Amino acid sequence: MPKRESNIVGREFGNALRAAIAKTGMTQRGLAAELDWDESKLSDLVNGKGGATVHEVEVLLAYCRLSLAERQHMIALYLEAEEKGHLLFSEDVVPDQLRTLISHEIESNEIFAWSMAVVPGLLQIPEYAYLVTAAAPVAPDDVPRVAKARIARTEILRPGRTFTFYVHEQALWLPVGGEEVWREQLAHLLRMSVRQYINLHVIPRSIGIHPGAAGDFRVMKFPKFPPLVFLDTLNCGLFFDDKETVALYEDRLKRLAAVALDQEQSRAVIDNILEGLQ
Repeated sequence: MPKRESNIVGREFGNALRAAIAKTGMTQRGLAAELDWDESKLSDLVNGKGGATVHEVEVLLAYCRLSLAERQHMIALYLEAEEKGHLLFSEDVVPDQLRTLISHEIESNEIFAWSMAVVPGLLQIPEYAYLVTAAAPVAPDDVPRVAKARIARTEILRPGRTFTFYVHEQALWLPVGGEEVWREQLAHLLRMSVRQYINLHVIPRSIGIHPGAAGDFRVMKFPKFPPLVFLDTLNCGLFFDDKETVALYEDRLKRLAAVALDQEQSRAVIDNILEGLQ
């Protein structure tokens, strides 16, 4: 299989392969020597660039002593890397799409998020995030674990990358958890909005129909990889990094920016809602 450009599925395979190699206790150089490979060939695989036949990948995974199910999953990922986009269904308590989203958020240096119905996930306080998780199609016994994973995402809100959030005004008016949680969530937005690396913009209700009406999405940008679009649904996540899809959502971002309030105006909207709750 020829070498290819790194994409979302290729990096998913590469990350899983890196973890599998680490469990063996061997270095990539040592494993390449065992396989009689050039080290650069294994490096390409770990970086999601392909360059090996399916048979060679099967031999590599056997050296890593993965179970049959793990090997089958990895081979499926390797083959899927030739396709456009990546669809992940939930198969565990913490959804696979959430784990993959977290992984790419950590690697990104710019994140753009649009949220129409609730406060963007990275800006949710723990109480708010728990209630949003409980309202999702998650089994009651699994809510604490999924909510904990979602809350942990906020750890990336630190200097070193930039964040731009677009949120519809109606999401700010939604009383998630009652007045106490609602008030604290709005106050948290105000505190976060003054950080230099966070840009928070409100889309006002007064404009009516708007460019984000088709649904929520996130765009992540990376130092070395193409931008990535993430769409979340009730039971699966969609990841895209093909140029056409990314361009479509980058255009949505530009259109949202054109109708959004500036940061001072956005804070004034939040202040106004808070004053009404006193």
